[in-house]
Formats: sequence, C-alpha cells, structure tokens
Amino acid sequence: MFRFETAGESHGECLVATLTGLPAGIPIALNAINHELWRRQQGFGRGGRMKIETDTASVVAGVRHGATIGSPIALIIANADWKNWTENLPVEGGDPALRKPVTRPRPGHADLSGAIKYSLPDARYILERASARETTARVAVGAIAKQFLAQFGIEVLSHVLAVGPVRLERQATWDEIVELSRRTDVMLGCVDAETEAEMKTVVDEAYKTGDTVGGIFEVVARGLPVGLGSHITWDSRLDGKLAQAIVSMQAVKGVEVGWAEEGSRSFGSRVQDEIYYDKSEHRFYRGNNRAGGLEGGMTNGEELRVRGFLKPISTLRRPLESVDLETREPAKAAYERSDVCVVPAAGVIGEAMVAIVLAAAFLEKFGGDSLTETRRNYEGYLAQVSEF
Repeated sequence: MFRFETAGESHGECLVATLTGLPAGIPIALNAINHELWRRQQGFGRGGRMKIETDTASVVAGVRHGATIGSPIALIIANADWKNWTENLPVEGGDPALRKPVTRPRPGHADLSGAIKYSLPDARYILERASARETTARVAVGAIAKQFLAQFGIEVLSHVLAVGPVRLERQATWDEIVELSRRTDVMLGCVDAETEAEMKTVVDEAYKTGDTVGGIFEVVARGLPVGLGSHITWDSRLDGKLAQAIVSMQAVKGVEVGWAEEGSRSFGSRVQDEIYYDKSEHRFYRGNNRAGGLEGGMTNGEELRVRGFLKPISTLRRPLESVDLETREPAKAAYERSDVCVVPAAGVIGEAMVAIVLAAAFLEKFGGDSLTETRRNYEGYLAQVSEF
C-alpha cells in the first residue's frame, strides 16, 4: 500500500519524509528530486526565507545504486535557517527567556484553533508545524512518485491560471505547460506572457500595501490509462482522493475538476463530453474534456485537469486585528517573515500531491513487488483494453 508521512517544523533542524509501498527496481535520480525542490522555491512574490534556503534532499533509506529496493524510503531536507533558531527551539528544555512565543494569533492561520486544541499558552508550536514549509517534504515525495509514473509514460505538470483578479481566459495546452516547466526564469507560472505581466502588477500592488494575494493553479496529468479509481465506494473514487490531496495543502480552500464551476451554470447538453470511437486506433475518445479526465470516480483516458483555489496567505506585513492570548486585549496579529504570493509554488506542490495520489491508484490497480511485475500487469491490462 503506497503511503507517505512527513515530519518536521518550519524552523526545526530538518524536514523528514517516509514513503512505503513502491516496488523494487524503480530508477531514482536525486537531481530530479532536487530540481522539483528548486521549482517550489521559485516565483515572483516569494519572501526572505527562499533567500536563506537552498533545498536539497538526502535519501537515507530505500534507494541503493540508483533504484528502489522495495523497502521504505526515507528522505531528509535540512533547514538552513535552523542555525538561527537552535537556542529558540531546542529539543531539550533550554532557556525559557530565549523562546519566541506567538501570542497574537493571525486571522486565517492555524494559530488560535491549534493553541486552544492542544492547550498551549502560545501558538509557536502550532505555527511551526502548520507552516507551508512542510510542503517541501511533500514535493520530495512527489518527485519520487513522478519518477515511478514516468516508467509508464505518465507526466504531471502545472501552470498558474489566476493571480488575484487577473485570469488566463483560455485553456493552456499541454505543449505550453511543458515549455513553461523548462523555464529557468520563473515569474508567476502563467503560459501567456501578457497575462503574466498583468499578474505581476497585482503582486506589485500587494507588496506596496503590505498585503498578500492568492490565485488559482491547475495541475494537468497526461498519459493516464482508463480505469484508475473506482465508482464502487465513496472512498475509492479518484476525484474524492484528489480533492482531499489538493485541499490538504496550506491556504487551499477549494478544488475543481474539469469544468465544474462553469458546468454548474450550464445545461447538460453543453457539459457532457460526447463519446466517439477511432476505428484506426481501436479506442474510444471524448469530443471534449469538460469532465477533466474523470467520470464516475475513474480516469477516462483524457487529460486529468485539477484546479486548486489558493487564498491569500495569512501573514501580512500590514497585520489584521487579533487578540493577545495572555492579556485577552485587542492587538495586531503577529508577523513572521513571509511571502506575498505563492501561487506558482502551490502549483508545484499540487503536482506532487496529484502524482502521489495517481501513483497510489496505479499501484492499487496493478500491484507488483518489482517494477518488472508491475509493468507486466500493466501491459496485460492495456492489451485487455485494446481488445474491448
């Protein structure tokens, strides 16, 4: 069973991830993992933390001589900023005078709910774990999931659809998204230069006013077979698993598969993807892809398109009203070094989460203790599909 966990705090010594369930024999390139970590750090609107960190992963278990060996995989990503926090967040007791309590919870963050839930006098420990810094470990795991999926011709990429009120008013093509992924001068992750320039203006305005800005990212997966997921039970539906994965990301408040929002305002005759058959290629296909590659909780062979709706992040340089946990008096919310816009980074994290869900669904269907066995099972299924 494919599953992962992460551990670590934003200003702790390191982030840790463990991954179980991958077959033996999958080639793993460490530079590909580190490239994904680099991508997560890019984008106009990132804060000072990205100038401190140069994220690289160390694989300490489960990969030997460049390939998985079937045992749990463990990764470690060091926090460069730890050197500035060793006396503030020690493992042992330490000096209480050196602690950096957070007693003015930020609206929209986990601060207040977490402090109440765990009966903590301040929100420091909540902030440390709730921080989106945790997604660094997810991206590393997602990079491994991507390398597994690539063995079967499946690719996962993303682009930015909207920043604040500025939105790309057309569908980005797969070729455009691939070209975007090859850029080293990442700005806001939009495939259209003119729209991206308008997005930058929005972020500039947020910078000037001490505000933050959210947006929409879209994750696209290509090369998926028909039939991943299931219609049989509520918790085996792939759309449900993808929705949970995307909304589990910090600051994501909504998810859309395919043409969901526009489709809800349309008649059925304009929403459903009509079915055709290509006799030369012996395959069924859809005239459109408004369903976003999912029907009845299963992949249908078309491109998978999933969108995440990211709220503006909660830490503002122009803080909002709050209440001090110690005095119960009105106070301005705490400020910790933060970003203004993280939508491009969220797209990369979204890719990781989608890749993780797809890898789990793939292994659930095709199994295998080795890549050879998984490939044999998959190829047998493709032969069955071609004869349908």
